[in-house]
Amino acid sequence: MRILGIETSCDETGIAVYDDEQGLLSHELYSQVKLHADYGGVVPELASRDHVRKIIPLIEKAMADANTTSSEIDGVAFTQGPGLVGALLVGSSVGRALAYAWDVPAVGVHHMEGHLLAPMLEESAPEFPFVALLVSGGHSMLVKVEGIGQYEVLGESIDDAAGEAFDKTAKLLGLDYPGGPLLAKLAEKGEPGHYKFPRPMTDRPGLDFSFSGLKTFAANTIRDADLSADNAEQTKANIAYAFQEAVVDTLIIKCKRALKQTGMKRLVIAGGVSANTMLREQMKNLMADLKGEVFYPSLAYCTDNGAMIAYAGMQRLKAGEIVGLSSQVKPRWPLDTLSAI
Repeated sequence: MRILGIETSCDETGIAVYDDEQGLLSHELYSQVKLHADYGGVVPELASRDHVRKIIPLIEKAMADANTTSSEIDGVAFTQGPGLVGALLVGSSVGRALAYAWDVPAVGVHHMEGHLLAPMLEESAPEFPFVALLVSGGHSMLVKVEGIGQYEVLGESIDDAAGEAFDKTAKLLGLDYPGGPLLAKLAEKGEPGHYKFPRPMTDRPGLDFSFSGLKTFAANTIRDADLSADNAEQTKANIAYAFQEAVVDTLIIKCKRALKQTGMKRLVIAGGVSANTMLREQMKNLMADLKGEVFYPSLAYCTDNGAMIAYAGMQRLKAGEIVGLSSQVKPRWPLDTLSAI
């Protein structure tokens, strides 16, 4: 069985062709980073228009790279939500139209389920059950996963997500958009011990996250720092290091609590922030101490991509979960409302 996957939830147009026997056959991704850089963040209308321009050429390229014709496609999966409504509508409209034209089923995929299942694309894939940490620009959540669709949200962001805090703090440091990866790179030059940032919501029970206060603490630290001196760049690097260390420590503490609470020994980390080097190193150390295992998607599948939508869509398609031409996108869509398969 072969499926076309389409991802257009925000500012990346991702297309992939996945075969349930041969695996991932092709993967195309176009990022709108340059388009939104002048504005310091994603402009929804511009994102939607750019998806319209890029989606068909990328589908043609992915199909050609997979050496696949429309007659060999058994279904079309698209991101139905959550995300920016205009961006979602582009992928939804094209996905359902292609499914109708090719006389195959259309499958609406939950964006975060795509991220959660992205490690399944790897040779060393995790087995169920496990705890998943989903960390991206829009989401930070801990999920108990018993199987596909069997999700219990243990904790989530009550304000800024981890990736959002990275981007906002990077902007305060004068870094370009998207700032998260640039802040992480700057932090590599930083020295420990110069600044001490709080670990939000770790001094109380629970698994929810809050990074808004950490961003404010960073803003105050940057304001009070002497960035006019000769060592200004090193000072910025030290602040970046302390901020990143605080975020990573917070995620580590919460994951350790979640694993203890559930009694599980397997941890999956996915989403854009899962590409962070410090986070990966610290999580590896944590799981070694706990005599457990940690799993990640490849770096290419950490950010939004069509491969994860194709894989998740394949699982839903096999379970008979298809949508019609009248289906609507879901800008807000709780993960724990999905059906188990």
